[in-house]
Amino acid sequence: MASDYFPIPLFDALEHLDASAAIQLAAIKSKLPNGISINDVTADYQHTCQFLHSYRGSAETFKSYRREIERLLQWAWFKQGKSLKELSRRDIEVFLEFCQSPPTDWIGVKHVPRFTEKDGQRIANPVWRPFVASVSKKAYRDGQTPDVKSYMLSQSALQAIFAILSSFYNYLEQEEYTNGNPVAQIRQKSKFLRKHHGKKTIRRLSELQWAYVIETAELMANENPNLHERTLFIMNALFAMYLRISELAASERWIPQMGHFYKDMDGNWWFKTVGKGNKERDISVSNALLEALRRYRLSMGLTSLPSPGESLPLIPKALGKGPIGGTRHIRKIVQQCFDKAIERLKTDGFMEDAEMLTAATVHWLRHTGISEDVKIRPREHVRDDAGHSSSAITDQYIDIELRERHASAKKKPINKLG
Repeated sequence: MASDYFPIPLFDALEHLDASAAIQLAAIKSKLPNGISINDVTADYQHTCQFLHSYRGSAETFKSYRREIERLLQWAWFKQGKSLKELSRRDIEVFLEFCQSPPTDWIGVKHVPRFTEKDGQRIANPVWRPFVASVSKKAYRDGQTPDVKSYMLSQSALQAIFAILSSFYNYLEQEEYTNGNPVAQIRQKSKFLRKHHGKKTIRRLSELQWAYVIETAELMANENPNLHERTLFIMNALFAMYLRISELAASERWIPQMGHFYKDMDGNWWFKTVGKGNKERDISVSNALLEALRRYRLSMGLTSLPSPGESLPLIPKALGKGPIGGTRHIRKIVQQCFDKAIERLKTDGFMEDAEMLTAATVHWLRHTGISEDVKIRPREHVRDDAGHSSSAITDQYIDIELRERHASAKKKPINKLG
């Protein structure tokens, strides 16, 4: 098949998906190898667009599904010369092996847009690649850069491929486009996925690290309230309400507003959000967070607490009007606070804690908040506030058993005669 094929992006962003479909399909057809049916490829493409449209309520889910299905189609059409209908269980196994070691010219070293705009036209970005090599945050800070030769597919990425492609083929089967689900037919997933015995490692801040982070946010707010009272509230909200970053940023599906804080008939305060899977939930608001909200609002010249239906954006832009859209800006705000906390830890001699904090991401604040609360709150309450689908997920944050297990092992001897 087309071994010299150079990958091009197949599907545009959601807002451009329909408008650019005909142009992308024409570009795809011009590169197809001999022997594959153009009609089948067209049908594959149309069914994929319809499937991706079903995830228009969640931008991050749409991107994840687009990424994995796009890789499959790139490989199937241009490497194997097959349509979705022709792929067997063995084909999917070969594809998974391909994903673990793709050609170097299919690998990039940074995330870039699939398309750029020129004279009103959507143009394929020549530096885009289906796979992206990366390094950890800490390695990057230490001067290490991504290398295509060291590309590795993580276990979580492999699990995502299985889940997404199985869901995709279930859809195709329901649409009577395929006669089965070749992903579900793979019996020996163990040769691709490792089983982990015991609890999943939860990445979170230590008590000392969190104390420095939140104190740093307070210092920043005191020094520059116009800019960093917002920083302080973001840090408090991510920790105290276990919010995902996407639940603070405005998107097409949800714009967090001041009025999403509300008081019930008993005088208790709640925060309404829309989270993973486009699921709406109400989060109980602690007295401490209510005080943080009062401070934040007063710094903006507002009343101490929001009125019912108040539509002001919860996290507004520093310049201009409207809410912060997308997660990148909020990540930058949190990282700035982390960086200053790292400097303070080093100054005070806590070098190891400072070094470990360099690896932290925004999501660690959610993990930290949950981990602290399961020590003192009923797990069912934490589960519902966190938006976990089951108590088993919340149980992963309970580390009392692990501490007891380690304590019982700490002083056991190896040489009893020594």
